[in-house]
Amino acid sequence: MSTRPAPEPAATRLSRLLALVPWLSANAGITVDEAAAHFGITAEQLQADLWLLICTGRPGHMHGDLVDIQFWDDDGRITVIDAQTLDRPLRLSPDEAASLLVALRVLAQVPGPHDRAALAGATTKLEAAAGEALRAADGVTVAVDTTHDPMVTEAVSRGLGEGRRLHITYVGAVDERTERDVDPMRALTLDGRAYLEAWCRRAEAVRTFRLDRIEAVEVLDLPAEVPSDAVPVDLGAGALRPDGPPVTLELAAEVSWVAEENPVESVTELADGRLRVVMPVADERWFVRLLLRMGDSITVLDRPDIVERVRAEALRALAAYDV
Repeated sequence: MSTRPAPEPAATRLSRLLALVPWLSANAGITVDEAAAHFGITAEQLQADLWLLICTGRPGHMHGDLVDIQFWDDDGRITVIDAQTLDRPLRLSPDEAASLLVALRVLAQVPGPHDRAALAGATTKLEAAAGEALRAADGVTVAVDTTHDPMVTEAVSRGLGEGRRLHITYVGAVDERTERDVDPMRALTLDGRAYLEAWCRRAEAVRTFRLDRIEAVEVLDLPAEVPSDAVPVDLGAGALRPDGPPVTLELAAEVSWVAEENPVESVTELADGRLRVVMPVADERWFVRLLLRMGDSITVLDRPDIVERVRAEALRALAAYDV
């Protein structure tokens, strides 16, 4: 039985496309077969690249702003007529260089299928060429919590890079330890913490897992199968907000950490160190367990149905002691 070759990674093709125009400009009149041999691809793939390039131009381009390459002559020779600046070295402004340096340094601190050697090399070269931008970048500190186990980082990176399912042991915000299989989607950082975003097969929904709360992780010999309708977290919202109705709470000073460790919509400081918070709740079972554990340190102000569920659970627990 024949098998289809694995598709070429998009990053590999993009790198070749960026290199093609300046190389062809410097080697005017070269044939399709010769150019394909130089880049280690077939003549058919090279022609596909050229067809893509001649449909490329600057944003908001008109017909005359497209890359113009002629390669359909009888002798198969390639002529770059208009490279649209792609044959010139990329020049970054100081602000662009500083932003890129900061991004590269942050990327080096988070897990993912990065080529670490290439990342370090690019950072070193950019630092050497940055000039004034280097001082600007050095003045920006983006702290990412790296207290998680390096073995967790390595396993998460493998899962992301190889597209494989992970089995994790996870400790939630109320010290509840669970085991679950997850299909990794991406690594991300928010407010200085590193997260794994994945399709959780236990919850049958997209979930985010703080890396410092993953106690153990195993890369399974199963492919990651993220549903096509899975919606990634909207980082533009500025928080890992659960998809659930908001609940208004009053927190005693000793449990103010609840507002720090969970996404909240608003926080209002009250007397005696108390806080009034509005917190979206996606998993009411988790929320009820949190309230049972915290006792009268948390007061629910606007959800009598949840208060009744907490009361019923507490009475059920007390009845168990009487047996």
